[in-house]
Amino acid sequence: MSEGKRAAVLGSPIAHSLSPVLHRAAYAELGLDDWTYDRFDVGEEALPGFLTELGQGDGRWAGLSLTMPLKRAVIPLLDGISGTAASVEAVNTVVFAEDGRRTGDNTDIPGMVAALRERGVGRVAAASVLGAGATASSALAALAQICDGEVTAYVRSAARAAEMRQWGERLGVSVRTAAWEDAHRAFDAPLVVATTPAGTTDALAAAVPQTPGTLFDVLYDPWPTALAAAWSARGGALVGGLDLLVHQAVLQVELMTGRRPAPLAAMRAAGEAALHRS
Repeated sequence: MSEGKRAAVLGSPIAHSLSPVLHRAAYAELGLDDWTYDRFDVGEEALPGFLTELGQGDGRWAGLSLTMPLKRAVIPLLDGISGTAASVEAVNTVVFAEDGRRTGDNTDIPGMVAALRERGVGRVAAASVLGAGATASSALAALAQICDGEVTAYVRSAARAAEMRQWGERLGVSVRTAAWEDAHRAFDAPLVVATTPAGTTDALAAAVPQTPGTLFDVLYDPWPTALAAAWSARGGALVGGLDLLVHQAVLQVELMTGRRPAPLAAMRAAGEAALHRS
């Protein structure tokens, strides 16, 4: 019998999160029957107090998954962060050491690369990114590893455009920005990464070309999005938000439990079943 540990996902709102489903499926497959994984609705203001309470607990905490709006807010509260997390100033994983140290990491970036690789996308000559938020900066970090040419980011404001160019300089990616009104031109690239909230790209579905390349749409609920459905109908390759969620969760499980490899197939099956029920 393994030593029971605790983990959880934090964010606000958090009720929709599939992380408990994925992590619990991993624990069951790995035989970690006395490990638990919960969800807590925690905002930025409550985060310091929540972490303080954990530090005063029984030492059973193994780690935390973080979603919005905590990925940057948590950084000053940690003892250190990985180079990957530092590259985009975003932490989605906190691992607790036996001595109480709290280290932040980012599994979104390698999760994106792994999700693309699984669907046969190893390297691309160029790419487009729809959006300019926190997920877009992670997408640029992932593209820094697989894109040989220019990345065009389609954004809604001059301020967002400047941010994306700054991220490109920081990450070593050649970034060109374009107006959102021209977002249909993104589909000329062999890889399109859609990072915007639900509904934002619906109007672009009619602009999908006859022979599209690969679309990586980071949403998983609702799924498929209108854009993803149109893309698939035209025969384009599709990478979805559940692919990303599962791959980043696989890395989180490995970091928190020390067990490798994490059970990718079981975690994906659990996630698909949960989405089907919902």
